[in-house]
Amino acid sequence: MTTPAERRIALPHLSLAAQVWGDDTRPPLLALHGWLDNAGSFAHLAPRLAARWRVIALDLPGHGHSGHLATGASYHYVDHVQAVLAAADALRLDRYALLGHSLGAGIAALVAAARPERIERLLLIEGLGPLGDDGSHTLQRFRDALAPRGDNGKPLRVFRDVDLAISARSLASGLSAALARLIVERGLVATDGGWRWRSDPRLTRPSAARLAETQVRALLRGIAAPTALLLARPATSYLPSAPMQARAECVANITVSHLDGGHHLHLEHPQAVADWIGRSRNP
Repeated sequence: MTTPAERRIALPHLSLAAQVWGDDTRPPLLALHGWLDNAGSFAHLAPRLAARWRVIALDLPGHGHSGHLATGASYHYVDHVQAVLAAADALRLDRYALLGHSLGAGIAALVAAARPERIERLLLIEGLGPLGDDGSHTLQRFRDALAPRGDNGKPLRVFRDVDLAISARSLASGLSAALARLIVERGLVATDGGWRWRSDPRLTRPSAARLAETQVRALLRGIAAPTALLLARPATSYLPSAPMQARAECVANITVSHLDGGHHLHLEHPQAVADWIGRSRNP
């Protein structure tokens, strides 16, 4: 596994972290990880892409080694999109490929819709657009998000050692301990009595509002870049096949592929995912 270079990206309101693989002269590929993951989730895939691209894997705001939002702020898809666009500006990426997994795939799709002239290619793993809303839980979600609480929520769990944190993450995600370690070690910070998560506790709060599915599909119709979507087989429970197909039909130039495995396909099957990315360059 190739050791990446660490990079800090100063935004006006926040400092982001990134891991970079590949030579600076290669075309840029900006990689966005999933919810409560970090750039470490690309540790097996990125080295396999570095002969073709300069892979820049961001830690999204509140994740990994990136800064947390100010007191009183909350995390929302649109804010993540703005942060990614600002990071691309700070990195002077006029035109680039985008790779996203899960939450990162949803953000990448919205970035591509917002700035179609800047996205050379869109590569999505287990996600296409943000979570939508059919209205059935809107009121309760709104009340839950705005319920009184301390700004930082409940205290973070402290793990006696790193292996206990890895076990907890493996249980929650279904990843093997060896694969979970790549995310967990980047996601921990030493504290009194052991280790705690670096991620902002506010990331686990519900959003006060989600876009209606009709709005999500309207945004997806704004994607102009050649797009490739890779989905796990069998389908992940929260990404049912019929709604995902309906979303895919909104994207003008998209190919949809399937790969046997779990939600973290790029960690479980990095060579197969690298091959899929290679094929997507010449649809």
